[in-house]
Amino acid sequence: MEMILVINNHGQYNHRIHRTLHYLKIPSELVPNTTTLEEIEDKEPLGLILGGGPSVERSGNSTQYVKELDYPVLGICLGHQVMAQAYGGEIGSAGSESYAQIQIDILDEDDIFKGLGPQMEVWASHKDEVCQLPPEFNLLASSSICQIEAMKHQNKPLYGIQFHPEVYHTPEGPKVFENFHEICKEYSQK
Repeated sequence: MEMILVINNHGQYNHRIHRTLHYLKIPSELVPNTTTLEEIEDKEPLGLILGGGPSVERSGNSTQYVKELDYPVLGICLGHQVMAQAYGGEIGSAGSESYAQIQIDILDEDDIFKGLGPQMEVWASHKDEVCQLPPEFNLLASSSICQIEAMKHQNKPLYGIQFHPEVYHTPEGPKVFENFHEICKEYSQK
């Protein structure tokens, strides 16, 4: 069965990501961030979702997953930050810690935001954020509280989003997961 692996980075919403995929009938499995690269490859996933968590220091093997495996990856919150750091971006403390519904401006609907622009209501819940875009990444979305709400690698199917699409306060969040699933299916056919 072709599934998406949800990497549990010890965040409060990791189980909700898995549950949302289940509701959308997207096969998935929640695995710890200590899972080896070989164990990931043995599962032959369609793609990976790097969940949120408390800190980059507790993100386990997430950096290796992003750099060394050839699968589409969606990094959410901490997963977004790990991806940015792995590719030469910078992470810093947010100007203001955010735990609220905000509006993001989608600058490039691309494939992850297909059908969702030009604005989207999302749930922001973070203390840290990507403060410098990595080389080879394009900015996809921004907001009044965070310049880099979403990004994509220019050549690889790597996506990072600062907000949480898996929660009730991001009404269109399921569409982000459906779009990512489509990206994964297309990539697996190449």
